[in-house]
Amino acid sequence: MRKNIAEFIERNKAEILAFWETLVNMESASADKEGVDRTARFLEEHLRKLGAETRVAEFEKGGDGLVAVFGKDRPGKPVAFMGHFDTVFPKGAATARPFRIEDGKAYGPGVLDMKGGVVVLSSVARFLEESDFSDRPVVVVLAGDEETAHRYSSMGKVFSDEVRGCAAAFNFETGDRNSGLVVGRKGTAVFTLSVEGVSVHAGREPRKGRSAILEIAHKVIAIQALNENDEGMTYNVGTIEGGVVPNAVPDRAEIVVDVRYLSSSQLDVVSARMREIADTTYLDGTRTTLSRTVGIPPMEKTPENERLFEFVRRKALELGQPEPWAEFSGGGSDSAFSVSAGVPTLDQMGVRGEWNHSDREYALVDSLFERIALVAECVMDLERFAPHFE
Repeated sequence: MRKNIAEFIERNKAEILAFWETLVNMESASADKEGVDRTARFLEEHLRKLGAETRVAEFEKGGDGLVAVFGKDRPGKPVAFMGHFDTVFPKGAATARPFRIEDGKAYGPGVLDMKGGVVVLSSVARFLEESDFSDRPVVVVLAGDEETAHRYSSMGKVFSDEVRGCAAAFNFETGDRNSGLVVGRKGTAVFTLSVEGVSVHAGREPRKGRSAILEIAHKVIAIQALNENDEGMTYNVGTIEGGVVPNAVPDRAEIVVDVRYLSSSQLDVVSARMREIADTTYLDGTRTTLSRTVGIPPMEKTPENERLFEFVRRKALELGQPEPWAEFSGGGSDSAFSVSAGVPTLDQMGVRGEWNHSDREYALVDSLFERIALVAECVMDLERFAPHFE
C-alpha cells in the first residue's frame, strides 16, 4: 500500500502542482460571490471527473458550497474530507500575486489557507479511486464562505447534515509549519457597540456636547480589561471609528469586538459581560446600542478527537514524517460542525506553512505530498481503529 501511494505521487507530481497553481490563480475572495461560485463549479467538475457524485449548495448571498461523494454504495461508514476554497484576499489578488514556487515554498493568495488543503484532499480521493478502494464512502464538503463564518448561508448545517454518521472527519485547514494538528478550537462571536452623543462646535460651546468618542474610549478599556480573567476567553477591540471633523464634538462612535470562547456555555457569559459594559454609561447624555453576530461555534475537544489524533500521529511516524503534536487553536473552523454531529475530527490536515491571511503567506511544497501520503494511509487503514469510531 505504501509503495502504491509513493508511486502515485511520483507519477502525478507535476499534474498535482499544476492543479494547485490553477486553483490559487482563480479569484475566490469571500466577498466576490461570482468568483467563489465559479470556483465551486470548477471544483465540482474536477471531482466529478475523478468519480464523485456532486451537488452544489447554492445560496443567494453567501458563496456557494460543494458536496461530493465517492463510492456511496461501499459498505463501511464514510470518512469525511472538509474544507473551504474562499480566501480573505480581495478580488484581483490572484491576478496581482499569482502562484509561484521559490526555494521549496509556494506563494499566492490562499496557497496555504486553504487551497493547498483542497489539493491534498482531492489528490487523496483520486488515489483511492484509482486504487479501487472499497472499504467505505468518502464524503467531501467544501464551503465557499468560511472566511466570513457563513454569515449569509446555512453552510454550517450542510456540514452537519452531510458528515453525520461518518467514522471520522479530516479538515484540511492550513497546516502548522511545526506539524501541529488541531483537536479543538475556540468559537467566535462579534459584538458591535455604537454610541450616540451630542455634537456641538468644539471651540464655542464644548460643554454642551457629549462626546461619543470619549464614551466609547471608556468601553474599550473596560472590554480589554476582561482579558485579565484567565478563563480561556479573549476579547479584542479590532476596529474603532467615530466623529466627522476635529473641530466638532463627535456625536457618533463605534467599535467592533472579536471574542473567542471555549465552549457553548461560555457564550452566555461573554454576552452578559458585553451587555453590562454597553449598559454602563460613563458620560451622561450618551446612549449605547449593542448587537451580536455569532460566528462559528467551538470545536469541542473530545476523547474521540484525541484517539483519532493518536492514530494519525503513529501513521506519520511510520512514514518517517515529522511527529505531529496535538494543538488547541484560538481560530474557528468548520470542524465545529462535524464534532457537534458526533464525528471524531482532526483539523489542520492541510499543507504546512506560515503567515496565512497576509501577503507573506506561503506553503511548504514538500508538505503537500507528505500530507497526501499520510491521509491516504490513514483512510486505507482506518478499519484498524474502527471499533473506536463505529
